[in-house]
Amino acid sequence: MSHHRNHQGRIFWGLVLVILGVLFLLDRLGGFDFGTMISTYWPVIFIILGFSILISSGFRRPVGGVFFIVFGVFFLLAELDILEYDAWHYIWPSFIILAGLWLLVRPAFRYRSAEKFPQIKENDIDLTCIFSGMKRRIESLNFKGGHATAILGGLELDFTAAGLDGGKATIDATAIMGSIEIKVPRDWRVVIDGTPILGGFEDKHRNVPDVEAKATLFVKGTAIMGGITIKS
Repeated sequence: MSHHRNHQGRIFWGLVLVILGVLFLLDRLGGFDFGTMISTYWPVIFIILGFSILISSGFRRPVGGVFFIVFGVFFLLAELDILEYDAWHYIWPSFIILAGLWLLVRPAFRYRSAEKFPQIKENDIDLTCIFSGMKRRIESLNFKGGHATAILGGLELDFTAAGLDGGKATIDATAIMGSIEIKVPRDWRVVIDGTPILGGFEDKHRNVPDVEAKATLFVKGTAIMGGITIKS
């Protein structure tokens, strides 16, 4: 499935490059003014990026892609004088409201990862970091899961001395204009299923083969203008 999505992404961006090349060529031949077109239709870049995110994720994580598409459509309508720029004063608060609503309703949506995420059995950690930094070293040998939230702050979780109950556990992580760093032992597997909205997930941990893994940590989360990083 991932190979199929990569194939789709390659075709998508290949077509984008071909179209850009043709437009630049026509500009050189005097067919039209490509610079003027770019100055007017630059929001299309965000729309293309949004569709790229949808395609590369197999439409499994629509929030980030839809956000870029809506963002691009708004500015495109403004550039075409169909929508007044003053409308932005009303639209950006709406984005914040939608982000908040998504955080509220997200637990109701099932994660459709290729590997089933175990339920969080107990909140062994329930951390919220706002306008500050926090470091927590987990040493429980029967960690059952928990929640971690960083809003305009930084949160570091160290699992290098921990063990997972039954060899599996899930963390629900949310980073809003902040960062969450999760450090795990080298012999753990990490499975990530997240939704980035103007943010990202970075996996610096090198997963070991299934037969060699002593435990599997599942990370499901949301990064809104923030980042979630996994490292060893």
